[in-house]
Parts: sequence; C-alpha cells; structure tokens
Amino acid sequence: METERIALSQRERDRLRVLHEVKQKQITQIAAAGRLKITARQVRRLLLRLREQGDRGLIHGLRGRPSNRRLAPVFEQKILARVRQRYADFGPTLAAEHLAQEGLRVSRETLRKWMTKASLWRPRSQRVKIIHVWRERRASFGELVMQDSSPFRWLEERGPACQLIAVIDDATSRLWARFTEQDTTEENLRTFGGWLRRYGRPLAHYTDKNSIFRMAGAAAIREQLRGEGARSQFGRALRELGIEWIAAHSPQAKGRIERLFETLQDRLVKEMRLAGIASLEAANHFLELRFLPVWEQRFTVAPRNPRNAHRRLGQEHRLEEILSVRVVRKVAEDHTVSWEGNRWGVPREEVCAGLRGAQVEIERRLDGSHWLRFRGRYLRLRHCPEPAPRAASPSGLRPPVLAANPLSRVYKSAPPNHPWRTFQYGRKADISTLR
Repeated sequence: METERIALSQRERDRLRVLHEVKQKQITQIAAAGRLKITARQVRRLLLRLREQGDRGLIHGLRGRPSNRRLAPVFEQKILARVRQRYADFGPTLAAEHLAQEGLRVSRETLRKWMTKASLWRPRSQRVKIIHVWRERRASFGELVMQDSSPFRWLEERGPACQLIAVIDDATSRLWARFTEQDTTEENLRTFGGWLRRYGRPLAHYTDKNSIFRMAGAAAIREQLRGEGARSQFGRALRELGIEWIAAHSPQAKGRIERLFETLQDRLVKEMRLAGIASLEAANHFLELRFLPVWEQRFTVAPRNPRNAHRRLGQEHRLEEILSVRVVRKVAEDHTVSWEGNRWGVPREEVCAGLRGAQVEIERRLDGSHWLRFRGRYLRLRHCPEPAPRAASPSGLRPPVLAANPLSRVYKSAPPNHPWRTFQYGRKADISTLR
C-alpha cells in the first residue's frame, strides 16, 4: 500500500503537533486554544475532524478550488490580447491605469499575475539589499531641491534626441522639468528660473559636480580678494539669490532624482508615444499641461511640516539679470568689447565718462540680448559687423594687390660695404691736421 503524501503549511503542522498533544492528554483543550489563539470550541471541532479524516482534516476545505470572485477566463484573454496589442512593454501598474481609462478595470496585482503567466512581464526580486541607510526626506516643501539632466531617446524614433532637465523637491517630490536640445548653462538656468517663478527661492540646491554647477579652475583675482572660491555661472546665480549649493559625491547620494528619471523613462516615454508627440515644442507642451498635473495628483506626498520654506523673490532679485552669463572684458578705445569672436559696441548716446579702457562685465541674458555693466549701470550693446578689408593704402600709392596682402612685401638684405654695416657707433673719424 502506497503512503499518501499530504502537503501541509507550517501553520497546519503547528496545529497538528498541538492537537496530538491534546489527544495524548499532555495538555488541556483550553491550553491548546491559548497556544493556537483560537477558541476551545474550535479545538474540539479540529479534534473531531482529525479523528474522522486523519491529518487531512486540518487542510482548509477551499484549497485547490477556484475563488468565487475569480474573473472569467474570457475576460482574462481579452485583457491579455489588449496588452499584447498596445501595452506590450508596459509594466503592470501603468498598463492597469490605461486599461481602466478604456473601461477594462482590473487590479494591477491580478494583471501582474496574468502577464507573468503569459510571459509578458518578468517579476523582479522583492528582496532589497541593504547597502546604506536611507536618508529621510526633508521636513518642509522648499528646504531642498535637486536638479539634474537625463540624455535619453525621449521621443524614440519619432523625433530628435534631446535632454530632460528636471527639478524635484525632496520633501514632496513636486516636479518641474523641460525638454532641451543640449544640456547647457543657459538651459539649466532657464529650467531653474521656471521653478523660481512658480514657488520662490528654496533654501538649498542639490546637484552633482558637473562643470555647469562647479568650476575646477582657480578663482579670479576679485573673488580671491573677497575670500571666495571659483564659481560657475550657475553658482554665481545661486549666491546672488541667497541659495545654498550642496554637491553630491556619488549618483547614489542624489538617488531621488535618479529614481525620478527611471520612472519618467518608463512612464513619460510611453505616454508621449500614445499621444503621438514628435517634436520638442509638442513634448514641452504635453509635459507641462498634461503630464505634470497627473504627477502632482499621483506621486507627490504631504510633507511632515506643512510650512512652505520657499522665500519670496524681492525687488532686488531681477531674474533676467541674475539668470544670465557674465564675463569680464576691457573696453577698447572705440568703446567696443570682444567676446567669443564677436565685437559689441556701446551706442553713442549711452557713452559715459571713464568707460574707455575700463574693466566691465558683459551680460548675455536668456532672451539673447547683450548688456554692458559699468559702475552699477546697464548699457545696451549692439553687434558690430567686421569691417571690410581695404583694397589699397590710404594714400593710394601702393598697388591694390600689395595693399590687400601685406605679406607680399619683398625684403632685401644690405650689402657688406653698406654704411649701415660699416658705421662705428661712438667713434668719430680723425680729422686733425696736426701730426
């Protein structure tokens, strides 16, 4: 006679051990009820089932039977067909949200189970390796914001490659972002300016050590005299706004914005694919008006402290001047300055005393205009075209070919008996007649 094998869970094995002790009268039914955390009446029921059915009597009667709330197999096949047709590379959570918008409501865990069984989803391990202690979120909205950029095929093959520059609050996960062609200083200033105009000045700004935010070279003489280190254009803007800059020493240190990009590279890419977005302008419009409001409702959290730590922008904080690129130049004799191979001139009506030969700052603002900063004043700059080459000398004596090409002059060396070679400096010829 073959031995029957019965699969028991750990809980059922513990119950069986206690019930055998009751049968052998080692403990009372009341003591067994206390150990199993059930009533004494339930202990008597289990003893009766154990006497009638043996160890199998402890197995729950619903084991192996389909649930009464089980969804119909036809509905399951319909859901999986829709997922294969349109959401093949979606995760269960995102796919469940879009299926609900189409009227096909199914929980994400049920969909996860179906997709795993149909080989449409490979579940990841739920075990989290403890590498370091997680940093607690800041208490208030505006205490700390993080900024970074992510190069990715955000538009896939429908549009050009672009960058996503994002700013996220550490306490609430509130987000502001823009798509740009390049990750430049101007684009980072423009993105951060959008946050400043919406919420105000945060207390601290957290970034990596990219050259946009940190200068590796030596500080200028003026900064050294003030006891300051070298600052990038972005760092100078943060100093003028009174915002502390904190540098991350590793990607893991700014894990919140790194996980943000991981989420956006999954959700945002697929949302724009469904919407047919194929240009940067359309992507920024979709991001601001459709995606960010949904993010606000779904992913932001309430801070521990309801106080808003942002500070208002005062009259002294003129963002068009602060969020700009500045360089120091010397004004030439004709009241012009040079920058990046271009010459810029001050209009005649704005020329002031002391400007010629002075050290000034040139300011290129985000709208493309150029200004000259001199003694607390802003003077407009106009682009000066390069002068046309002169075809002849001013007197008109030299041939046009030689005048246009000064390197075409022919130089001849003096002969050995030339007076220029035989002249003796400091000595005069003897002209005396007295011998």
